[in-house]
Amino acid sequence: MSISGLFIYGDYRATAMTGDLFSSESVTRGHPDKLCDTVSDAIVDACLAIDSNARVAVETCVKGKEDMGLIVLAGEVSLNGNVPDYEKVARDAAAAVGYTSHAIGMDATTSDHTEVQVHITTQSAYIAQGVNQDQLSQGAGDQGLMFGYACTETESFEELKGRYFPLAAALSQRLTRRLTAVREQGILPWARPDGKSQVTVEYDGEGNISRVHTVIIAIQHDDDLKQQFGGSEDKELEYVRQQILEHVVREVIPAELLDDDCTLVVNGTGRFADPGGPYADAGLTGRKIIVDTYGGMGRHGGGAFSGKDPSKVDRSAAYASRWAAKHVVAAGLATRCEIQLAYVIGIAEPVSVRVETFGTSSQSDRDIAEKVKATFDFRPGAIARDLQLLKPIYSVTASGGHFGRVPGNDGTFPWEQIDQNRIASLLD
Repeated sequence: MSISGLFIYGDYRATAMTGDLFSSESVTRGHPDKLCDTVSDAIVDACLAIDSNARVAVETCVKGKEDMGLIVLAGEVSLNGNVPDYEKVARDAAAAVGYTSHAIGMDATTSDHTEVQVHITTQSAYIAQGVNQDQLSQGAGDQGLMFGYACTETESFEELKGRYFPLAAALSQRLTRRLTAVREQGILPWARPDGKSQVTVEYDGEGNISRVHTVIIAIQHDDDLKQQFGGSEDKELEYVRQQILEHVVREVIPAELLDDDCTLVVNGTGRFADPGGPYADAGLTGRKIIVDTYGGMGRHGGGAFSGKDPSKVDRSAAYASRWAAKHVVAAGLATRCEIQLAYVIGIAEPVSVRVETFGTSSQSDRDIAEKVKATFDFRPGAIARDLQLLKPIYSVTASGGHFGRVPGNDGTFPWEQIDQNRIASLLD
């Protein structure tokens, strides 16, 4: 298909629906909220590198201003050893994202342009007394409920096999990771760190994936880019659209899902030029929880992940429930599976374990739940042990999604790893 094969719009006009549609979005690591997640998780990793049993709960807020940018760190940390240099960790993390110029939205490298405020105290003794026990009897760091989800939507596409993930979420996440890659690799040197994606997938009357209906991209760019086109913003926009189509969309979305009726919208307001990022929009840790998980397909308990050590079940139990749900689907017991866990602060065993397969299993949900409980240990200490969570592996999770990722040789994304022994246990 030629580049002109997709309908490309600057201001989107809804097209006729021919089937059921579902949409998911993602944001780049330079989005202000994701910048905050990145800084918070950099602090988690810095603390775990000092003490694997460190207790961390740190939130980040960022805002760029005309004269001076601002990074605020607030939370609680308890560890054995010297605390990290929080200001340096924050500046280094923001700079690694790409915020090294005041002109684009923030220069985190210098106090001349960005102030870092640190407001971090120690963990409450009343929380600690319920959490700081020997590993397997370690209580949950808080009450709450967590959901894990898996499905077979990605398994029909070679480049997505093994992810067991909702397709719209998988594609939107891949698009934002690609937006980051083309900037960092110099493929699109005019691109900036801030950006978003959204993918709408169309299903046929039987619920099978038909095609990609709409792709939406927002990408911050060099304010001087239009000078290459004689100052024409229209020509600038057309160039950005074509470049995004060629170097991002077609590199990410399987060709069989793109047809001539697919709609691509790039920078729907017309321009997204410097300064952007934290200058255009304040950021806060934990504001992209649907982006972090399943793109809205599957429920969410409400807890954020970033800035929290694995004693916080908001994080570790969400990973464990995803791990278990992925095994249920990979074992062929269902084509969709959602697992809910619930905890009470200070108690190791979950209050409840619930399995929902949405009518896609020949077995009852109750029977599968019993198999899940016999195969997986959902105590926080056991989760940390089985998934080897007491390591500095979290910075990479802060952008691009926590799930549907490829487990790394360096121990990253262990909850995405399939354990054949657990598959066998579920099938026993």
